[in-house]
Amino acid sequence: MAGGEVQLVQLIKRFGAFIAVDGINLHMPAGEFFSMLGPSGCGKTTTLRMIAGFEQPTEGQIVLDGEDMTQTPPHRRHVNTVFQNYALFPHLNVFDNVAFGLRRQRVERGEVTRRVREALDLVQLTKFERRRPAQMSGGQQQRVALARALVLKPAVLLLDEPLGALDAKLRKQLQIELKALQQQVGITFIYVTHDQEEALTMSDRIAVMSNGRVEQVAPPRQVYEEPATVFVADFLGVSNLMDAQARGLDAQGHCQVRAGSFDLCCARGDTSVSGQTKITIRPERVKLEKTNVSGENRVPGQVERSVYLGNAVQLIVKLATGNVIQVLMQNGGEEIPFNPGDSVQAHLPRDALRVLTDTGAKLPSADPGAVK
Repeated sequence: MAGGEVQLVQLIKRFGAFIAVDGINLHMPAGEFFSMLGPSGCGKTTTLRMIAGFEQPTEGQIVLDGEDMTQTPPHRRHVNTVFQNYALFPHLNVFDNVAFGLRRQRVERGEVTRRVREALDLVQLTKFERRRPAQMSGGQQQRVALARALVLKPAVLLLDEPLGALDAKLRKQLQIELKALQQQVGITFIYVTHDQEEALTMSDRIAVMSNGRVEQVAPPRQVYEEPATVFVADFLGVSNLMDAQARGLDAQGHCQVRAGSFDLCCARGDTSVSGQTKITIRPERVKLEKTNVSGENRVPGQVERSVYLGNAVQLIVKLATGNVIQVLMQNGGEEIPFNPGDSVQAHLPRDALRVLTDTGAKLPSADPGAVK
């Protein structure tokens, strides 16, 4: 379907003295699968509810396909929402649940039947149209909720943690199905989640949020491989963060830092910084070696423990800098040559070691009044 471009312009939402959304600017092109990712209390659900029209912004604009929709009521916006709790009518069967919105719009009966069956076919529930929600699994109920939203042919589909109530295996299955469905129907999906794997698996781009602000907007690979801030690196996946002192650039223009009593070189991130900073490297990029290997960016350490994960082995290593880091070694069918108590050398390749900007963002505390 044509259309579905969303722009948020200096969007602010206050609840009394509490600022839930603090000056967000986002552009979501038509047909994109866009995710807002962050911990509870970061403002992602409040932002989604403002796009839907369920909350009114304190300041700013919500623009849909070039039209300012900030003051437009929800039923007049060409968007639809899928909630975590499904919100199905228990007394109606699947067909009638999906047909409900069309009937409210007084769509002709034959057209209702055609569109409902088309929507059920999209979510692979054609044979379930006479069942009641209580007779279906959680995953099937979520598909009904998706069909009910899609049958109205919105320009934008808003999804508020729709897989959160499902078990882990079913979530993984539906992540793949949901992305395939979005590509098939071609409409804009705006997805809210605190689950990093969901965001990385399905999104074209991700906005990582903290304390009502956007920390970084980028495709999944860039957000993971090139986090812009300490918060993004710490929140998304596992990251080995270390304090360091930036000491200028080397001949290749890479940042020289000192961690503890060891000199290291960083080729990634904000390499122009000076003074106290933080550096990071992902566990899978650390290379463990025997202690007799020489070369740059090598720090001695000791393996403290080993955790078997099935597809990989996670090693916890105490470095001579005083830092404890995680190292991920893929399971290639061979015995991992390092055991707890072994002295090792951690090679931190310069092209994997990143200098980060510390924005001061922190994971919010558990506040019973916090807004998602």
